[in-house]
Amino acid sequence: MGKHIVLISGDEEYRSEEALPMLARILTMHHGFRCTVLFSQDPETGVIDPDQSHHIPGLEVLRTADMVVLFTRFRRLPDADMKHIVDYVERGGSMLGIRTATHAFAYEKDSDSAYAQWHWRSKSWPGGFGRQVLGETWVAHHGRHGSESTRGVQTDAGRQHPILRGVESIWGPTDVYAVSELPGDAVVLVEGAILKGMSPEDDPVEGERNSPLTPIIWVRELEIEGSESKQRIACSTIGAAVDLESEGLRRAFVNACYWGARIEDRIPARSQVDLVGSYEPTMFGFGGYKRGVMPADHALPSGEDQSPARDSR
Repeated sequence: MGKHIVLISGDEEYRSEEALPMLARILTMHHGFRCTVLFSQDPETGVIDPDQSHHIPGLEVLRTADMVVLFTRFRRLPDADMKHIVDYVERGGSMLGIRTATHAFAYEKDSDSAYAQWHWRSKSWPGGFGRQVLGETWVAHHGRHGSESTRGVQTDAGRQHPILRGVESIWGPTDVYAVSELPGDAVVLVEGAILKGMSPEDDPVEGERNSPLTPIIWVRELEIEGSESKQRIACSTIGAAVDLESEGLRRAFVNACYWGARIEDRIPARSQVDLVGSYEPTMFGFGGYKRGVMPADHALPSGEDQSPARDSR
C-alpha cells in the first residue's frame, strides 16, 4: 500500500470537486499512492455541494495522511472537524494548497471558535492559515478575471527543484492572483505572466502588471518543534479544474505530492500524468457546479485494475 494522500475539496467557483478526483485517479493508477478525496456535501443527502461551507465529512482520515492537497474557499467547519486539519498542520504534515486555499477558512466576526484565528483576515494570527502556513492570504485579482489567462514562467530556483522535474509548460485560463509579499523562507518556482486573452498563444500584457512577474507556485520548509525534519508546504495560485487540462500543471502537482511525501528521489524524469478516464472540466464561475453528483460517482470501478504503472511506495 502506497503513501496516503488526502485531497480536500470545497470551493464554490473553481471546481475543485472536479479537479481533485481527477488528480487522485492519476496519483492512484499511475503512481501507486493511496488516495482519499473529501468533498463539501449536503449533510442530509450526501450529494456534493460546493456551496455547503460547513460540512466536509471524513476529515478524521487526516490521522493517517502522509500528504494533503487542500483546495477550499471560505469554509467554516465545526470545531470537531476543523481540529483534524489543525492537528495535521501542527504535527508538521506536508501540504499542497491550491488557488483559493490561500483563503481556505472564514469565521464570523465575533466567533468563539477555538480556531477563529485561521480566518483569512485574522488580526491575531495575521492573514490566518493562508499567510501563516501557505505564505499568503487572499489579496486581489492581479490579472483581469475571465479575460486574461496565465502563462507559467519557471524561475532559476524552480528549474532545479524536483517539483518541476519534467515540467515543460504551464498555462491556464484563470487569472494571476496578486501576492503582496511572501515570507523570506519561500522559494518561488513559477511566476505568472498575464496574457492579453484566454489562449495560450496570446502575448503577455505590457506594462507594470508583468514587471516584475508575480509568484504563482512556491514552496516553504518550516521548522517542526522537536524534530529535525521540516514541514513541507507548497502553494499554487493556479489550479482550477480547467487549468488542470495543462499537462505541465498536472505534472507539477503530482511531483509536489512526491515531494510532500518525502520521496522526491522517486520522481521520474517525466511523471506519467495521462488522464485516467474522461475529464471534461466545467469552466470556473459561481453556481456552475454539476448537480446530483455523489462522492461514490468518482470512485474507480470495482472491476478496474488498480495496479499502478509504477510503485511509489
